[in-house]
Amino acid sequence: QVQLVESGGGLVQPGGSLKLSCAASGGTFDRYNMAWFRRAPGKDYEFIATISESGATPVYAESAKGRFTISRDNAKNTGNLQMNDLEPEGTAVYYCAAGRIQFGNVTEEYENWGEGNKVTVSS
Repeated sequence: QVQLVESGGGLVQPGGSLKLSCAASGGTFDRYNMAWFRRAPGKDYEFIATISESGATPVYAESAKGRFTISRDNAKNTGNLQMNDLEPEGTAVYYCAAGRIQFGNVTEEYENWGEGNKVTVSS
């Protein structure tokens, strides 16, 4: 098990950028694949991106390609999601997750979750 805490959310204008971070503790972070999901009000969880244990292989949802970048620093036990050109539809609670299944894109494939961090995209 690993504990995850997200940070970096807040209010951003449409077209703006925001970087989310995920701090891991209590486990061996580099043995887990890491992912980011989001959940907009009234909607289900949406997969954004995942990255392999070593950080060598990122995989993105179509909606995130070209605008979002997932990364990790195993030496610091942290993961990041750089979000550019944000749209109002990006308003959601963003979650980082860690799991054993590589390239998982559904919530059931991740057993460790942070509490979430709210991002509001509005002018």
